[in-house]
Amino acid sequence: MAIQCSGAAGGCGGTGGHQAPATASASDASPPAGLVPLLALACGSSVATVYFAQPLLVTLGERFALGSGLLGVIVTVTQLGYAAGLLTLVPLGDLLDRRRLVTGQLGLLALALLAAGLAPGVAALLGALAVVGLLAVVAQTMVAAAAALTPPARRGRAVGTVTGGIVTGILLARAAAGVLADLAGWRAVYLASAGVTAVLALSLCRALPPGVPSAGVREASYGRLVASTVTLFVRHPLLRIRGALALLVFAAFSTLWSGVAQPLSGPPWSLSHTAIGAFGLAGAAGAVAAGVAGRWNDRGLAERTTGAGLALLALSWLPIALTGQSLWALAIGAVLLDFAVQAVHVTNQTLIHAVRPDAGSRIIGGYMVFYSAGSSLGALGSSLAYATAGWPGVSVLGASFSLAALLLWTMTRRMGLPGDSPA
Repeated sequence: MAIQCSGAAGGCGGTGGHQAPATASASDASPPAGLVPLLALACGSSVATVYFAQPLLVTLGERFALGSGLLGVIVTVTQLGYAAGLLTLVPLGDLLDRRRLVTGQLGLLALALLAAGLAPGVAALLGALAVVGLLAVVAQTMVAAAAALTPPARRGRAVGTVTGGIVTGILLARAAAGVLADLAGWRAVYLASAGVTAVLALSLCRALPPGVPSAGVREASYGRLVASTVTLFVRHPLLRIRGALALLVFAAFSTLWSGVAQPLSGPPWSLSHTAIGAFGLAGAAGAVAAGVAGRWNDRGLAERTTGAGLALLALSWLPIALTGQSLWALAIGAVLLDFAVQAVHVTNQTLIHAVRPDAGSRIIGGYMVFYSAGSSLGALGSSLAYATAGWPGVSVLGASFSLAALLLWTMTRRMGLPGDSPA
């Protein structure tokens, strides 16, 4: 289902990949009307594919004979594919025509989802999910495109809007997966997503403007481009600090959402797929946080936003720890956690893009490797913690990741951030 694009106006032709040919700089041009919301929708749909399995873990474990301590493998293999895609595919956003790159990846993602929905055994399922993760990184290519197409004065808001779409996609992924699994089985989740992804590929084929990379990027080989991602993080401490924060924050995030299906599916709650997935909606505040954080960053309040978000993340584990006694406590904790995670995430992305706007795709791709590593760590850690110490063990693990992130920020916040007002 790879998308073929014509070179006609309004089609998907083009030969470059980072800045629009008619307007070489985002500083003097705005994206076409409606493009940022469409990118937000497509980002949300793409990244949702990584999270479909979370409310289905118990069912998938039973279907493919995986013990409770191994359920995290289903999430981890997807995240490992995602990490590989961040290093190998996202940098192409600085080298190739963004329109062909985005629509091509979406078409291939639709095929991978189809394969997951039809998987006959555990090996085929894990292989298909690894490819889903690999191709789902198209969401980060679209984040970089939104940032590159938007004037600097409004970039935080644009990144917040697109990231808000990602948050909404993650939340709806759990709810939609639960409903579809109860109505038509777990396979329907991936088959339906394959159809939606193909439609979005065709929509962006017409809406996304083509672009050309800078002369220096055009002359670089693919290998040098990928290697330069590592070089950027070696040279810029801000990228390393924000990447480390992302690893810890998303380890906490994944600890909750990769582990919560087990206590909710068993006594005393014994909830259905639909009810478990609906708990993802409790974190809808995360979508609000993305937009709010974007506006705060435009006002120069990045450090204050980061500190408040990390403190809130640590506090969220107090009600989450009471999940066995109260579902309301879980809902409150999920709201706090998702709000905190997305506030820090939007702040990170806005700050790192400003370091080298011409290398936006590579920087965001490298940053998201930390995100994926943290998500994998949280998924594996939560399943092992639950198998050995139950939900209290999971809560301690998540709180430890959160406190480590707060400590790291406290130790590094005085290193200085460009354009940030003092806290």
